[in-house]
Amino acid sequence: MGIEYTEADGRVGPPDARDFPRFAGPCTFARLPTPDLVTSWDVTVLGVPFDIGTSYRPGARFGPKGIREGSRLLRNYHPSLEVEPFHSQQVVDGGDLNVSTYIIEDAIDQIERGSTAALEAAPSFIALGGDHTIAFPLLRSVAKVYGPVALVHFDAHLDTWDTYMGAPHTHGTPFRRAAEEGLFIRDHSLHVGIRGPLFTPGDLSEDASMGFSVVGTWEIEDIGIRGVVERVRERIDDHPVYVSIDIDVLDPAFAPGTGTPEIGGFTTRELAGILRGLSGVNLVGADIVEVAPVYDHAEITTVAAANMAYELLALMAVGDRRE
Repeated sequence: MGIEYTEADGRVGPPDARDFPRFAGPCTFARLPTPDLVTSWDVTVLGVPFDIGTSYRPGARFGPKGIREGSRLLRNYHPSLEVEPFHSQQVVDGGDLNVSTYIIEDAIDQIERGSTAALEAAPSFIALGGDHTIAFPLLRSVAKVYGPVALVHFDAHLDTWDTYMGAPHTHGTPFRRAAEEGLFIRDHSLHVGIRGPLFTPGDLSEDASMGFSVVGTWEIEDIGIRGVVERVRERIDDHPVYVSIDIDVLDPAFAPGTGTPEIGGFTTRELAGILRGLSGVNLVGADIVEVAPVYDHAEITTVAAANMAYELLALMAVGDRRE
């Protein structure tokens, strides 16, 4: 007997693990259907297997595959947000983009074209990276549809540096390039989870000049999850939102499988709590990047990343944009 997808409200969701074991079935995110199995859809999960923009440990090209494997544990109902992310909206796994593994500029163009095509087919996407270089072309495609967005960037690092070894496109420069092109709304965007040493005393002032504010990881000790959520919501106001999650925003204890780990990060509970606190925002796109399974242990990082993607899908279901 073959796989049987669940159906509710005219939408096709993952198979029920009580009837079809999690370790079997398609290798899609959460074992979701592919676009050819449905007539229309609301959210595309998109793999971007690219990591030639990394500055330390490579391996994020295998992130999409790893996150999909980690997603086999997901179920349909999100009790905290009281929503069914896979049935309140039609979600599909659109597969991986075919991007260059040799020429970064070519890859950026390919990612922009691929994510633009995804937005032509559905209102929103969640991209599974891949290193953080991919956020720049993804923001380009989102801006074509929604205009500049409020950017909420979860990361240990600012990623607004100018160049690495003279290269303008790396995983440490995407938001500098995005600022130069006006892809996000100045003074309504922020970094969350920043920590660790910087290159120069001017890094933070340069970052602020691009329109970002910063909520550092250590601040959660004083203001808690609720305080972080309040800071984020106040900053983004009621603008369309794009969320970019570098998995190294989590402490290495919770996400060892990443390229540039930093001590003192969020726990998975804290990050999930912050995301849940954004219920009701107009989330139009997102990415989860820097998952490098080769450095992982017992799927700790890939399971964490898959669950953060699930939280994002739940936010999209709660803040449904379809009329």
